[in-house]
Amino acid sequence: MNAFNRIAALIAKEFRHLGRDGRTLAVVLALPVLQMILFAYAISFDVKNVSTVVIDTDRTPASAAYLRSYSSSDFFRVIGTADSLADVDRVFDRNLARIAVVVPPGFGRSLAAGEQATVAVYLDGSEPTAARVGQAFATALNQVYGQRVTIDWADTQGLDVTSVGQLEPRVRTWYNPEKRSSDFLIPGLMVVIIMVVAVQQTAVSLVREREQGTDEQLAISPLARWELMIGKLAPWTLLAFGELAAITAVGTLFFDLPLRGSLGVLAVGAALFVFCSLGLGLVISAVAPSLESANMLGLLLSILPAFILSGFAFPLASIPGWLQVVSCLFPARFMVTISRGVFLKGAGFAELWPELAALAAYAVVVVGIAVALSARRRR
Repeated sequence: MNAFNRIAALIAKEFRHLGRDGRTLAVVLALPVLQMILFAYAISFDVKNVSTVVIDTDRTPASAAYLRSYSSSDFFRVIGTADSLADVDRVFDRNLARIAVVVPPGFGRSLAAGEQATVAVYLDGSEPTAARVGQAFATALNQVYGQRVTIDWADTQGLDVTSVGQLEPRVRTWYNPEKRSSDFLIPGLMVVIIMVVAVQQTAVSLVREREQGTDEQLAISPLARWELMIGKLAPWTLLAFGELAAITAVGTLFFDLPLRGSLGVLAVGAALFVFCSLGLGLVISAVAPSLESANMLGLLLSILPAFILSGFAFPLASIPGWLQVVSCLFPARFMVTISRGVFLKGAGFAELWPELAALAAYAVVVVGIAVALSARRRR
């Protein structure tokens, strides 16, 4: 029997083994798609409808018109009025509101006289993201309202402010013009889910075989180490590709995720990434003494790096330099760039070759380490 036949027989055995455990196979196939749907709906970086309370101590038509500009905004959701800063403190403490807008006495009189009027905007800093975005929106809203008031006042004075030179910025967002969080998150979410499933399932299944004694039977078989490695990796590789195809279909069909690049580039990157993830699972299975430790190591070395050190949720440029170096130890860091480049930017081999080369080198190194550790364990 030649090497090809031996590997094919081992692959067939692995698939029969997976087929006997129908529950595990169903979980492996269905769970990534369910996770994709749940995470895509649950995770969003879009900040809107932030609960806001207002205090109108001026009580004039001008102050009422000003506060209506908050009610008509998609960002602010005015839930009620307050009478004092003590009321603001209470609603902040009870998490009933995140923003408070206070119009002081004399607001309308100052506007009517053409003078500068002031308002106070209080932000709940316990949620920094909402506070930062709220500050930006409040500043922009006040600038627009102030310009409108200035133009109205100039009209009453018979002045033409439109003849004065003005700056009008025209901002255009490329690749995601609607700035949808789903377009940013889903390409990275695919990578996170595949890495977690591939690393953990590979590590756990191999350690389970070792505890059941199946691994020892294969060790005394005529299979060479590289044949054994290919035979073990091939079924999980095919399953991972099936999961990736299903997740891609869900993202494009259900969430309108654009696919502007080449499927060929995505397939090459996915193949390298899957080998990297499976190789990492092999390394874990070689060093883990028990099924529990394999499960724990699999989660530790897949979920945390995939979420934190891949650029999935946070820009890599915002983390410390030494952590950026550490992120290169995990393949998700490169695959997230490839996935977003293909889906959103239409990037090809010319733009993504550094990440593809990094994944190829990572796959060679991690599989080599796994082979060496497995050989040492059998001695």
